[in-house]
Amino acid sequence: MCLGTDLIRDVNSQVAEKKIRKNCTTELRTGVFFIIQKTVSDCLNTYMFFQAIPVTAAGVPVSDQPFTRTGLLGFVGPDYLVFVVGKLDGLMTVSGRRHNADDVVATALAVEPMKFVYRGRIAVFSVTVLHDDRIVLVAEQRPDASEEDSFQWMSRVLQAIDSIHQVGVYCLALVPANTLPKAPLGGIHISETKQRFLEGALHPCNVLMCPHTCVTNLPKPRQKQPDVGPASMIVGNLVAGKRIAQASGRDVTQLEDNDQARKFLYLADVLQWRAQTTPDHPLFLLLNSKGTVASTASCIQLHKRAERVAVALIEKGRLNVGDHVALVYPPGVDLIATFYGCLYAGCIPITVRPPHPQNLATTLPTVKMIVEVSKSACILTTQAIMKLLKSKEAATAVDIKTWPTILDTDDMPKKKLASIFRPTSPDMLAYLDFSVSTTGILAGVKMSHAATSALCRSIKLQCELYPSRQIAICLDPYCGLGFALWCLCSVYSGHQSILVPPLELESNVSLWLSAVSQYKVRVTFCSYSVMEMCTKGLGTQTDNLRMKGVNLSCVRTCMVVAEERPRITLTQSFSKLFKDLGLSARAVSTTFGCRVNVAICLQGTAGPDPTTVYVDMRALRHDRVRLVERGSPHSLPLMESGKILPGVKVIIAHTETKGPLGDSHLGEIWVSSPHNATGYYTVYGEEALHADHFTARLSFGDTQTVWARTGYLGFLRRTELTDASGERHDALYVVGSLDETLELRGMRYHPIDIETSVIRAHKSIAECAVFTWTNLLVVVVELEGSEQEALDLVALVTNVVLEEHYLIVGVVVIVDPGVIPINSRGEKQRMHLRDGFLADQLDPIYVAYNM
Repeated sequence: MCLGTDLIRDVNSQVAEKKIRKNCTTELRTGVFFIIQKTVSDCLNTYMFFQAIPVTAAGVPVSDQPFTRTGLLGFVGPDYLVFVVGKLDGLMTVSGRRHNADDVVATALAVEPMKFVYRGRIAVFSVTVLHDDRIVLVAEQRPDASEEDSFQWMSRVLQAIDSIHQVGVYCLALVPANTLPKAPLGGIHISETKQRFLEGALHPCNVLMCPHTCVTNLPKPRQKQPDVGPASMIVGNLVAGKRIAQASGRDVTQLEDNDQARKFLYLADVLQWRAQTTPDHPLFLLLNSKGTVASTASCIQLHKRAERVAVALIEKGRLNVGDHVALVYPPGVDLIATFYGCLYAGCIPITVRPPHPQNLATTLPTVKMIVEVSKSACILTTQAIMKLLKSKEAATAVDIKTWPTILDTDDMPKKKLASIFRPTSPDMLAYLDFSVSTTGILAGVKMSHAATSALCRSIKLQCELYPSRQIAICLDPYCGLGFALWCLCSVYSGHQSILVPPLELESNVSLWLSAVSQYKVRVTFCSYSVMEMCTKGLGTQTDNLRMKGVNLSCVRTCMVVAEERPRITLTQSFSKLFKDLGLSARAVSTTFGCRVNVAICLQGTAGPDPTTVYVDMRALRHDRVRLVERGSPHSLPLMESGKILPGVKVIIAHTETKGPLGDSHLGEIWVSSPHNATGYYTVYGEEALHADHFTARLSFGDTQTVWARTGYLGFLRRTELTDASGERHDALYVVGSLDETLELRGMRYHPIDIETSVIRAHKSIAECAVFTWTNLLVVVVELEGSEQEALDLVALVTNVVLEEHYLIVGVVVIVDPGVIPINSRGEKQRMHLRDGFLADQLDPIYVAYNM
């Protein structure tokens, strides 16, 4: 590409550029100028190498004759002897001191010379990590060297370099023999080796990272004040000079003023009334994996099935009013019928996910634990599951002799119930909602009849649910909002629910979207795991779906049910992918609920679209919210979690002082609502931590209102948008669970932020989860690629966490896909993963303990 020797003479780059422009007009039009410009630069650099003129400190040339640069480092000794000590390319400046790569290589070779590595096959270079250069040493390992011998040699090399050169090695990697790139004239191609290391394409067979010893320029840990005083001064409706961070949904008329609300106070009464007034009105429609109707239930059918269940509980089970009953059913109409059968008999139902026949060892103990902790006097289930609970395989996992009475409901006598139980007070217990949190704590919350009907009423108002409506639900029905949508809302509001069990999507991934299109559903609910399954499984099939007639333009609202920060990347990918099928970009939104209140925010069908703000991730670590522009360094997008439901009040409270906070201040989300749970029935583990969750009061300001603490950090922000009432819209942003945050170096880190950085580090990282172990940060990475890439990930993971979060990774665990446990809502079970790691049950591909 060079245009002749005259180009070399044109030291001035502008002159050279003019010559190129004159001779290469065609190339300029086709965009080749970048290559030509690079050639000019190379030529000029070459010229400067051969035509160097040294100058004194005063800038005066030392000679009239030009010098040629050798690229060698050395000095002139006695008798004008020249001593060469290395190459300019091998010069590394670490922590303000210069080190020669050849010297480091010589030190490494001096340790057990040529016993484990090949002479001349060692590369030393520096990489920039956290604003400083770090030394990396890569050597080819002899094929007969064992892993234990290699690690001993690596340890001795680290000690030798540290003692001789007073510098720490950031990474020491051993690669198989004859795999390092060769230079044209022999030896190792250093820059190519460095590039492979940075890209994760080096494929080492042994690696040792030492970030703890050689990264010494971390910012000082944050020092928290031991005595926390009042968060701020409150004056009227202002706190710290800002509006108090308090918001509420639409006002719900008092029950005394509303005949329908009074009549709909007990769900058992509602079902009886619907069976009498609209007996043939369809309430439920269950689809199987083929998309065909597996079962249905009208008002009268559900009522009669519930009656038969109640008779069986009283006559066969000998149960009394107030006894607890575990419902162990697959997702379906049977689960719903037995729930209302329990209400008819005056029993307290607890829905339990059935054990998986192929995985009894891990799923059956959870069933057993819920049955025992809930003090269930009876188990209702199908014949198939009853046989499974009493099988020999089950006996190896749990003590099957201690099961309570087990009744199957497959073949019940058609008897009419003498009298349906009616609670004496709306504050009586309706059901227990049991779930396992992401931190591994099993808890059951008490839902009264008043709270249950208030929950259904609030959802009905928010989503405009009437008997003429159809909604599609692709959720598991065992706890939280998923259970309420499956079992409660249709009976209360009268609309038809099209039930799509998420498990069926494993054999037919398009089932949910096809059902939404077929029934022209306007409102649908799903989980993040369902959304992810559709995004991954249908990414290349949108044309086929369009040809089959799948049209999503009917969808007005698609809500993701979650107990976490909205996953904005996933929701945007889903919207973008199915835009071609008519899905509106405005349709997808998220909900927010937790144990103390399963439905706090839900987008509904009216009101402004969810807003997105960008906050400074570094400020969040200090429990502060600093709004920044999109694309700013360290910016983190947060999406609003949906509109606050009618009858719900939310306030942001300081996590330690329990005082109210101002608008756009980070604190714990507290909620007051008629459909708050009335308390914990039991907490399996750490009971003391949850004593005040349902009876919290502010330390100053409004000290009369009783709030429930959600255990989630977030903030409220008044937007410029207006609600249906004409008032300015208050948006709630959920940042993360307080129990899951990592306290490291005096700052609060949210696992999802670290995991997002790690997943971006390499294309072969499918999933990631982080937790702490004895003050060490442990990163578990699922490798979706060949095992030879496993050790490449160790350095990349360590680098990215250092660069973006100023944290040193203690342990990197590389595992197979699917090892990180995920619950039915698609949330990571990090504490279960931690328990598996400590019990050595993960069967990892590689575990790197960083020094």
